[in-house]
Amino acid sequence: MIDSRTAPYAALLLRLSLGTMFVAHALLKLFVFTLPGTAQFFQSLGLPGVLGYATFAAELVGGALLILGVGTRWVAAVMVPILLGATWAHLGNGWMFSAPKGGWEYPAFLTAAALVQALLGDGAHALGSVAARDRSGQLQTA
Repeated sequence: MIDSRTAPYAALLLRLSLGTMFVAHALLKLFVFTLPGTAQFFQSLGLPGVLGYATFAAELVGGALLILGVGTRWVAAVMVPILLGATWAHLGNGWMFSAPKGGWEYPAFLTAAALVQALLGDGAHALGSVAARDRSGQLQTA
């Protein structure tokens, strides 16, 4: 049974955690690995280097939108392919993310978390929920 009193706060906690993680990973790509370095890593995997730049942008913008609670379901769903790509990139490194070059369990868990967020929606204190209210103060469901 879902506790309707606490479920919105659970969704909020998940949304803030995922958003913060995405922003942190984007900033890691920018300041530590550098964007050209990230592009080179993508190329070393046999992927187009430009995908590194696109991933950086998706993580930064998607993370910010999640933190704000704007388009939460859509943003979380759009991030799933990126997380599946991260899982694939780390698949050959073993289970634990502490393994050299990182394992696959962390991105796999984040994939599941993003799917849960897409199913849950905004949660409490989301700007998207505020914007969806009509003039009468009722939350629009469509």
